[in-house]
Amino acid sequence: MNYEIHPQARIGHVHLTVGDLDRAVRFYRDMLGFLVTARFGKSAAFLSSGDYHHHIGLNTWAGPNVTPPPEGHSGLYHFAILYPNRHELAKAFKILWEAKYPIDGASDHGVSESIYINDPDGNGIELYCDRPREEWPTDQDGNLILLTKPLNLPDLLSELNIQG
Repeated sequence: MNYEIHPQARIGHVHLTVGDLDRAVRFYRDMLGFLVTARFGKSAAFLSSGDYHHHIGLNTWAGPNVTPPPEGHSGLYHFAILYPNRHELAKAFKILWEAKYPIDGASDHGVSESIYINDPDGNGIELYCDRPREEWPTDQDGNLILLTKPLNLPDLLSELNIQG
């Protein structure tokens, strides 16, 4: 059977096991700007942007102070947060930069610009914005060309001066 998912289907939320719920909530709320929408006792919290029920679920159901899986094991590589435009990505990056939060990488992928970080529990996060579709690089057959070039972070921050 040939099945293709509906083109309007989206990944709705990510749910993460964490070692310290309060620490994780502080990170996603204070560093990334998500709002707490619900709590499940002292073992889970749900956060969102806008008026959605939740984009991020956090839980300590595996027990307090659990550790991330060791290197070389399968599991989540990272999840991505898509910002609506370059200006909003620059604002998010500025918060991290001013807090001296560790940045794992910053890449220009041709179709998008990305900043890579880990949350306090070691979960990989990509903060990114897409370029307008008409700017996406393609080969002569119309196939996307995905790149991994260094992202010019001073240029990204200059976006804040351009748009206020």
